[in-house]
Amino acid sequence: MADRKEKTFRFVIVGGGIAGVTCVEQLSSQIPSADVALITAGPHIKAVTNYKQVSKTLEEFDVEERPSSVLVEKFPNLTVIHSAVKSLDTQSHSVETADGRVFGYEKLCICGGGTPKLLTWDNPYVLGIRDTDSAQHLQKQLSSAKRIVVVGNGGIALELVYEVEGCEVIWAVKDKAIGNTFFDAGAAQFLIPSLEVDKPGKAAPCKRPRYTTEELGPGASQTFTADKNARRHGSGPTEAGSALGPDWHEGIVLRGAEQLSRRVSLEYQCEVEKIFTSAALLNSPQQTLRPENGSWPVYVKLTNGKTFGCDFVVSATGVVPNTEPFLHGNNFALADDGGLQVDDHMMTSEPDVYAAGDVCTACWEHSALWQQMRLWTQARQMGWYAGRCMAAHVLSEPIELDFCFELFSHITKFFNYKVVLLGKFNGQGLGPDHELLLRCTKGQEYVKVVLSGGRMVGAVLIGETDLEETFENLILNQMDLTPYREELLNPNIDIEDYFD
Repeated sequence: MADRKEKTFRFVIVGGGIAGVTCVEQLSSQIPSADVALITAGPHIKAVTNYKQVSKTLEEFDVEERPSSVLVEKFPNLTVIHSAVKSLDTQSHSVETADGRVFGYEKLCICGGGTPKLLTWDNPYVLGIRDTDSAQHLQKQLSSAKRIVVVGNGGIALELVYEVEGCEVIWAVKDKAIGNTFFDAGAAQFLIPSLEVDKPGKAAPCKRPRYTTEELGPGASQTFTADKNARRHGSGPTEAGSALGPDWHEGIVLRGAEQLSRRVSLEYQCEVEKIFTSAALLNSPQQTLRPENGSWPVYVKLTNGKTFGCDFVVSATGVVPNTEPFLHGNNFALADDGGLQVDDHMMTSEPDVYAAGDVCTACWEHSALWQQMRLWTQARQMGWYAGRCMAAHVLSEPIELDFCFELFSHITKFFNYKVVLLGKFNGQGLGPDHELLLRCTKGQEYVKVVLSGGRMVGAVLIGETDLEETFENLILNQMDLTPYREELLNPNIDIEDYFD
């Protein structure tokens, strides 16, 4: 491959997602004279816009799809190569693209992202969904749909189930509560009523109640509808509801063919056992659906024994690192989750090869308050830091692990609520040696603090709590909060002034 090199670049970045584009921007800013190449399969790149540093570690930004020419105009040193990567030869420092071209590199950063874990790859009725872009593509399929089955319990599933209207949703989750990646059962119960109100639907504030959660047994189901007159069913498909009024359609992103706002049936602690067509179902001796359910293009049998007909299935069960094009003939060390192992300088086990974003696994000794989650936020942070490390190594400058890896922090929005996650927000890895403090105002806010040894190590903030900066400081400072424990979540005390 080496003798076919068309050109050798000082830096080559593979992948036009957030990690790759941020890496390109960082390298081009630090060494404007360096030849940089971005290899990306599509004509568009993901750009960070409206970036805002909320606090020491918290950041907010939007992600926009833009033509790659926008990057080239900004950085004259950049060459964008529109092709997928076919193979990598780390010995000869060369990359071959799908269209047969070969490019050399001095330093390479792999930002190949993740590949959806599809329930099945060969069924036209099963749609993979990875990000907000593919969620928007669902609009076309949804326009004629009356019922879909959504499988998965991560961020994409949460966003999709809330956004879909005019179409019944059967939501199959393998856990005891929704949003298991981000929430405990209490936070899940706080969010669930949002499925019963017309979007964007903000519930009126009420006095703080004592908060309890009811744990549902295996195979349990719940149905939520935005139509207050509709009957509730404990399990199985539900009847179509009536329209909600003249402005029910405002702000719709994903709409089906039915004249109802939202109808979500939740099936807990189950997974997909089998997917089959209507013809296969009719010929099956186990056919259990009643004739009044009508005929559907595809049927899904769940491990709880229930079978649902639907127009299509959305597989939102997460991603696996997209390492496949880079492994053959090379000696990359892989982590247990399949990601490329990277050290605290984002370097892989192969010389001069770095990685960032979903494709890699952080294998340095983590801070006690940080963990890797494959999120937009960390893709941007890793891409930015990888660019800094590559530049530092070329310039023979020392570099230390960035502060953003000191504390896990993430801002997002679920069910129209602002959600802030800090540190060990779900008590990850703490074992039994921790306690939780909770405050909940129904329809307004949910605040959870994780304490270990009297010190705050994590927090979940749902709603407009204005506590994120104060709690971030308390976590970073590791102040002993034992004397203040009872007052920490007292709504009548301005905790921000208290610890100012």
